[in-house]
Amino acid sequence: MKNQDIIETAKVVFLDEITELSRIAQNLGDEFAQSVKILDEVKGKVVVVGIGKSAHIANKMVATFNSTGTKSQFLHAAEAIHGDLGLLDKEDVVICVSKSGNSQEIKDLAPILKKNASALIAMTGNTESDLAKHADLILNLTISREACPNNLAPTSSTTAQLVMGDALAVALMKMKNFTSENFAQFHPGGALGKRLLWSVEDVMDTYQRPFVNPHSSVYEVIDSLTSGRNGITVVLDDERILGVITDGDLRRMLQKHKEYQHLKAIDMLTANPKMVYKDEKAVDAFYKLRDYNIGQLLVIDRNNKYFGILDLHALIKHGIEA
Repeated sequence: MKNQDIIETAKVVFLDEITELSRIAQNLGDEFAQSVKILDEVKGKVVVVGIGKSAHIANKMVATFNSTGTKSQFLHAAEAIHGDLGLLDKEDVVICVSKSGNSQEIKDLAPILKKNASALIAMTGNTESDLAKHADLILNLTISREACPNNLAPTSSTTAQLVMGDALAVALMKMKNFTSENFAQFHPGGALGKRLLWSVEDVMDTYQRPFVNPHSSVYEVIDSLTSGRNGITVVLDDERILGVITDGDLRRMLQKHKEYQHLKAIDMLTANPKMVYKDEKAVDAFYKLRDYNIGQLLVIDRNNKYFGILDLHALIKHGIEA
């Protein structure tokens, strides 16, 4: 096949599946709305059942439900009749995903699911199937044909299942008023979770707290700058913050004074350093660093006590950027 022939084949697949999805979308009705309400009001969990290719879709649905605030669990149809039905509770709602609704495992399982759950929702392309007959609600995924040229491999049918699962999840998110902050709570390690949840204290090295006193010698200042990783030290008078000394301050001092052995920390500090509270959001600290065009922030607690140093590289390391 020529490159253009391959590309045209792919375009046909896209268009065929889009056509099937559009038709299913146009036919959505009250049973979809009722399904969403039942899922929203579930007292137990949502159990998604499937076998074969539908099992893969069911697993993805479970992952999407769980990450968007709807507690869910996958149940493999073949394993269910060999003991795994024990995970099912009377307060659970079951979504059974099956194109034909008539595979032997589904036929054997459907009446048991109906009996042992608060509701059974069938997601099927055959509204006359055994599964459909036992279901409380039917989400009709009938397609005219698969995108497969032989009309055999599950293609359009599994895409329809996937999108129907997404539609349920998104509708549930709106029902629950599920916000980006809620989403972040379930994804604390992801980029969004870090931006919305992580504080300055979460990303900084809390063991790096370099400081000197006002009367520290220039050599003590150099030792303090060298002991830290960020090229900055804090000048403390007891617990009161007088200012900071950076590598740049030290260089400028050496250029200005031919004799520097007599200088003390108080002679070279920069007063009124830029600060951030340790419980502020890390992303807000990033914006401060960017806006001030500096590399470090002095971190304090809510009593204005010195807590440590936040370095720009620590934020970038954790993926917290604008």
